[in-house]
Amino acid sequence: MFKRLLTHSLLGASVIGTALSLRTNDYDLNSVGVIRLMRSAVAVVDVALLYKQKLYYKDWDKNDPEYKVQKSKVHTLAAERLLELICTNKGVYIKVGQHIGALDYLLPKEFVQTMKVLHSNAPQNPVEDLFKVIRQDLNINSEDMFENFEKEPLGTASLAQVHKATLKTGEVVAVKVQHPYVRGNSRVDMKTMEVAVKILALIFPDFKVQWLVDESKKNLPIELDFLNEGRNAEKVAAQFDKYEWLRVPKIYWELSSPRVLVMEYLEGGQVNDLKYIQNNNIDPLKISNRLGQLYSEMIFNTGFVHSDPHPGNILVRKNPKHDVEIILLDHGLYANLTDKFRFNYSKLWLSILNVDRDSMQKYSENLGIKGNLYGLFACMVTGRPWETVVRGVNKVKYTKEEKDTLQNNTSLVLPHISDVLEQVDRQMLLILKTNDLIRGIESTLRTQNRMTAFWVMSKCCLHSSFTEEKSKRTTRTARLAIILREKWEIFKLNIYYLYLSLINFGLVAAFRELL
Repeated sequence: MFKRLLTHSLLGASVIGTALSLRTNDYDLNSVGVIRLMRSAVAVVDVALLYKQKLYYKDWDKNDPEYKVQKSKVHTLAAERLLELICTNKGVYIKVGQHIGALDYLLPKEFVQTMKVLHSNAPQNPVEDLFKVIRQDLNINSEDMFENFEKEPLGTASLAQVHKATLKTGEVVAVKVQHPYVRGNSRVDMKTMEVAVKILALIFPDFKVQWLVDESKKNLPIELDFLNEGRNAEKVAAQFDKYEWLRVPKIYWELSSPRVLVMEYLEGGQVNDLKYIQNNNIDPLKISNRLGQLYSEMIFNTGFVHSDPHPGNILVRKNPKHDVEIILLDHGLYANLTDKFRFNYSKLWLSILNVDRDSMQKYSENLGIKGNLYGLFACMVTGRPWETVVRGVNKVKYTKEEKDTLQNNTSLVLPHISDVLEQVDRQMLLILKTNDLIRGIESTLRTQNRMTAFWVMSKCCLHSSFTEEKSKRTTRTARLAIILREKWEIFKLNIYYLYLSLINFGLVAAFRELL
């Protein structure tokens, strides 16, 4: 009798849960957790069968060109089927798909290239659905709030979409509204993703990305709270108010909620829009220098790091004084780095710049990397091959041949890259992602060989490490000695990078970069 009662209770709870889910999501069947789970299971089984029937049906010679062609075809088909699932289930699935699209060094290129479309073409919802969220959260009808609300979104992301609007007061704003189905489905979706990742790991033995699921589970509740995003925006604006060229949108708190964020509308061109940059006579070098300065200070000095700097979140423009401004958007995800982490990461970078292999290993170990994997870790941190690291990343220009070397060797070290990502301090994961996105922007702007990047970063690293040392000194004299040492080291650094710029770029270009 007890078993029968338990069975009926579970069945009743499931029915009630499904009914509540449907009611919350306006009776959209796509929102039901069981349906989303079944759809995911079917897709994963479908992908597994695809590999079994099209690739693993016989023992191949791995060096056979036919095998490589067939493997690429199967990878592409599997990626397209997963993309179809992602676009159907949306929400958290798109967020994970975007992560996959950024894992160039970890996954087959067919998966990465297929998922990259999600960075700019995430599925969008009709504005009527967004107005329902606004009404539910703010208890106000859209027609009473806005004079005008543009139906075409400024941008659509995995968790929300942003529209330009005009308030009844006449102020032009950007309105970020969470997709209505995301919050209710996030927990079930993450559990499903965890199972899917384990199944994919059976297909790809080198596919060790449990860390990706763990990070997504940790970060998702934070990203779903738009009030937290507003607080982050105000915090970073206050931290960098010394930079007149940095703009962060003002938040309209009285019109915001955990699922709705109304902010100042700031107009500009995406940082990778070369046509906009050329038409507005904006210097790409100045853009890269200011981005490098901003992110170096975030990572090494303040420890509060904007962790989603993809091109859609960074705009550029010229102000009325004809100076270049950087507009920083989407403040939902920040890394909060500890003092210990910043000290070790600073020391690691200084050891890389000084080509000190013993120190590279020491500070890599302090960040969780075991044994000889420190060399691969240095390559992942710098985005440069080991041959360049041991010659000096600040002395060797980045070339197409170097890029080809990195891409060709990735598959050979794939299992070890997975090991590094499993071992490394969790704080490092967002920093690696941030580094990759910033490098991608510099590559588009063709500014990756500028000396200023290493010059500014080296000064921030020195400041971080000397600040940590100073905090351990108890006497005023000892602290003063450290301050003087820091100033002397930075003076030597300035002379060194001026010399490097002179021999690499000539007198005029050197002063253009460093002054």
